[in-house]
Amino acid sequence: MIPRARKTAAAGIRDATLVIRLAAPPVEGAANTALVTFLSEALGVPRRAVVVLSGERSRHKRVAVAGVTAALVRERLLL
Repeated sequence: MIPRARKTAAAGIRDATLVIRLAAPPVEGAANTALVTFLSEALGVPRRAVVVLSGERSRHKRVAVAGVTAALVRERLLL
């Protein structure tokens, strides 16, 4: 995750990790909220289906998304 980007978007894969640029700053959880919102909208799932498992205060996060496959994530985020 890269906070304070010009716009919120998936930016590809780097070192086997999905990179997402977020327009939100990393202040008081704003970037985490923006990440959950972006992923839920991009993947077509409710916000409650997206959970930050670890890394809440880090740029490197582990996120679980209920109801989607890895193939769907690749299709919707990496086109």
